[in-house]
Amino acid sequence: MNKAMLVDRMADVTKFSKSTCKECLEAFITTVGKALKQDKQVVLTGFGTWKVQKRKSRVGVNPATGKKMTIPAKKVPTFRAGKALKDLV
Repeated sequence: MNKAMLVDRMADVTKFSKSTCKECLEAFITTVGKALKQDKQVVLTGFGTWKVQKRKSRVGVNPATGKKMTIPAKKVPTFRAGKALKDLV
């Protein structure tokens, strides 16, 4: 399911217009993104948790040349499904 399909489904379920559902989805995505940028976690009880995880720097291999290189440390967003979502699936 892509974003357009999700908006269509939200409009069917809520009986709101597609444009309203699209605005709500965009607002949700923006809000979660801003919270993660500030290293805050977002918890939707039963659904799941988004948070920022820090990865250490490590040594990797360039697949094209076979040469070793250092992959720098970075922050990555992660999602962990909640119990209700796991039980649903």
